[in-house]
Amino acid sequence: MKNKIKAIIVDDEKLARQDLKTVLSDFDSVEIVGEAKNLNEAEVLIGKLNPELIFLDVQMPGHSGFELLDKINKSVQVIFVTAYDEYAIKAFEVNAVDYLLKPVNPERLKISLDRLMDKAIANITTTKNLDYDDSIFVLMNNHYTFIKVSSIISISSSGDYTNLITSSNQKGLVYKTMKEWESRLPERRFVRIHRTAIINVDYIEKIEEWFNYSYKVYMRGMNSPLVMSKRYAYNLKHKLN
Repeated sequence: MKNKIKAIIVDDEKLARQDLKTVLSDFDSVEIVGEAKNLNEAEVLIGKLNPELIFLDVQMPGHSGFELLDKINKSVQVIFVTAYDEYAIKAFEVNAVDYLLKPVNPERLKISLDRLMDKAIANITTTKNLDYDDSIFVLMNNHYTFIKVSSIISISSSGDYTNLITSSNQKGLVYKTMKEWESRLPERRFVRIHRTAIINVDYIEKIEEWFNYSYKVYMRGMNSPLVMSKRYAYNLKHKLN
């Protein structure tokens, strides 16, 4: 994968975090972007870094890792890593990717990451409507990667595919049609401003009148404005009101 899966480790034991990082260093698909030794630190870290994956211990002083799941975005994937096997059933009841026992075996970890990939790829073909806080797994520039829905600035048509621009500097050709995007994106935030363009209203900087009753729409994070046709102007006005 060209873009790695951003992950954090939540475990109260420093040595356990280090051991897991050592095992993960052999996997090019994952990048550890942060660590937390308790649930409060984890909640702050998740809000700051927006990871796609959490390696989560079950038992920490005074708390259970399961408590964290009620406080975070449901689209974040979780792999439990623990010294105890009695919580495995509960882990799968909360839709965890996997449940690993310490010390983590590299071959067993590979199975977990393959399972994560299979789960993400399965989401590509789903028709489920997306929430603004969701992540979507897409094929971009011939590489699979996670995209935060809230980070999408604009989508423009390119034949049977689409060009995507995000606030996290992800740009490229995505193997999805405009029709697919329009049917799944949250209607309150995304609007079609032209037959060839969909935008996220949260990134609009300004709108200028142009010729023949059309408009120029300037988007934060984009150097050039997009053109909005008269036909779609009412849709945008409705979203902004």
